[in-house]
Amino acid sequence: MSGNLGGWTGLIVLVVVLLLFGAPKLPALAKSLGQSLKIFKSEVRPTDTPDGAEGASGSEDQDSSTR
Repeated sequence: MSGNLGGWTGLIVLVVVLLLFGAPKLPALAKSLGQSLKIFKSEVRPTDTPDGAEGASGSEDQDSSTR
């Protein structure tokens, strides 16, 4: 359903957001949203660890949980 957002739907959503938050608060809201997405993406992205180190710690966790 979210893939079918058209021009009118986007306009209605924009008007509702304007009414809820007011025009002066929109830049701060957009900045906060952007920072949150940046943090989320950096947390989801895999870290730059060697494959052996990550695999070894995962197998140790599995061994200790099966005992």
